[in-house]
Amino acid sequence: MSQFDASPAAILARLIRCPSVTPIEGGALGELEEMLIPLGFRVERPVFSDTNTPDVENLLAFSGDKGPHLAFAGHTDVVPAGPDSDWQHPPFAAVIENGELFGRGAVDMKGGIACFVAALARIQAREGRLPGRISLIVTGDEEGPSINGTEKLLRFAAGKGLSFDACLVGEPTNPDALGDMIKIGRRGSVSGTVTVEGRQGHVAYPHLAENPVRGLATLLDGLLARPLDAGNERFQATNLEVTMLDAGGNTSFNVIPARAAASFNVRFNDEWTPESLMAEIVARLDAAATDLRLRPGRSEPIRYRLAWRERPSDVFLTRNDALIGVLAAAVETVTGRRPALSTSGGTSDARFIKDYCPVVEFGLVGRTMHMANERVALSDLETLTEIYDLFITRWFAAHA
Repeated sequence: MSQFDASPAAILARLIRCPSVTPIEGGALGELEEMLIPLGFRVERPVFSDTNTPDVENLLAFSGDKGPHLAFAGHTDVVPAGPDSDWQHPPFAAVIENGELFGRGAVDMKGGIACFVAALARIQAREGRLPGRISLIVTGDEEGPSINGTEKLLRFAAGKGLSFDACLVGEPTNPDALGDMIKIGRRGSVSGTVTVEGRQGHVAYPHLAENPVRGLATLLDGLLARPLDAGNERFQATNLEVTMLDAGGNTSFNVIPARAAASFNVRFNDEWTPESLMAEIVARLDAAATDLRLRPGRSEPIRYRLAWRERPSDVFLTRNDALIGVLAAAVETVTGRRPALSTSGGTSDARFIKDYCPVVEFGLVGRTMHMANERVALSDLETLTEIYDLFITRWFAAHA
């Protein structure tokens, strides 16, 4: 039996009261360890390091020695809360008001972790030990650069001889109500910055200068004028968005800047690999560089540099019908809703897990994540705990 208040609200309150803003552990992993040990888990908390990025503490908990192996993945790190004055209640106080629990991380995603631990405690109290192995893969680096987090934690687990048959990620996947959506894949992500070199000068004497903004506008038109694809039955259309513009820090209305840059991000579907998409972007830029419409009197191509930012994230799609079917049936049994199977939204740590085992995502309603007054209904915590309880029980029964 657990030796702590194993209600999902009580567990979540303990986690929220830990100010674990990336990359600070803040006590959250310590609280989680204290709850998992009475449930029979062995816990390790490795700290990973890398150049030019903060050290991050993580948690790997595992129980059982043989049989099918189910993993749960999540993160205890949260985004900054912003000014306390923006909040109805202090962001790390875990105040309950009108049936809702307020606090940074309530939805994204300490709530999902709390419900999974509560489900494990209920199963143990009802049935004893599970007929197999179960692990929790919990990072403190999901909201940050994701360098010293789940990817290294998975390698750490593999080094200990742990292999998983399936994984559930507790990210908030539901747009409006519990039961709306299961994520069975994610689009990939590629980011870059295009810089055009010009020649600084006075706006009244443009023939003595070379305005890089004209060239940059031409290049961006080349990137945006035609869709990259139309999407398919599995994924939305690939989407390129320009996210930042910079004219070399120029603040004067009568100075032509020396250079101009634009940053962009592409969320891509399985019509592309990172390599083929990057090649397409280069091809579009090279073609646009010869377009002289915005550069009257010029004959030379636009001079530009392209720098790829961060590591690309791969697109993936889980096709494990047994895993998806058991989860979808558990959701429908508890909520009465048949969840949509979706690949929408941003990236998650599932992009690392998919290299080790089939992975799906299901958690709370995400409407207040990353917002001031992030909060979750107590009834949703109870419902998600029931779903996780039923899913775990049925998954092991299906693999007996």
